[in-house]
Amino acid sequence: MLILARHGRTAANAQRLLLGRADVPLDVVGVQQAKAIGASLSRSAPQPLRIVSSPLLRTRATATAIAAAFGNEVEVEYDDRWIEVDYGEFDGSPLADVPSEVWQHWRTDSSWVPPGGESLAQVGERVREACASLAADASANDVVVVSHVSPIKAAVAWAVGTGDDSAMRLFCDVASVSRVRTGGDLPTLVSFNETAHLDGSAR
Repeated sequence: MLILARHGRTAANAQRLLLGRADVPLDVVGVQQAKAIGASLSRSAPQPLRIVSSPLLRTRATATAIAAAFGNEVEVEYDDRWIEVDYGEFDGSPLADVPSEVWQHWRTDSSWVPPGGESLAQVGERVREACASLAADASANDVVVVSHVSPIKAAVAWAVGTGDDSAMRLFCDVASVSRVRTGGDLPTLVSFNETAHLDGSAR
């Protein structure tokens, strides 16, 4: 199984800021959420074969908490293909302050690139490549990937065979878990946006 975990909350998430490549740590709630992900996975799944993470602080901390829940027997790997989309000049902006025409571009044109940033199509390309590279391992053993909202949506799109423009139709919460079965001819989405393990934690 390919297990996709979004990182725990950061202060920027709590403040409803657009958070891309800005490298910020988890806040207190986010640390608790990361531990909750690890505790849940360790109760319900065998030792993963691999734990792969985006290189940013918030994902590294979440991946470390997951590894600790399994007794630190699996070393965390880092893969730049799982890094968050680059929002360019809009990174760090309050969501409410992003111009409506920018949201319109993102909703209707996955090839649109914000100034200084990256398109959703570019995210989709690198994430599909990353998923394909893990599919064989995940077909026989659990592989945990700790990433961000946009790459996880792209991985879900890969699993169900939709285009990059489906990202804006999906809601992926902080510290959520999604699962993709990779055995067989085609990947299969088993679950999306699981949050029951958070047990009422603020999001």
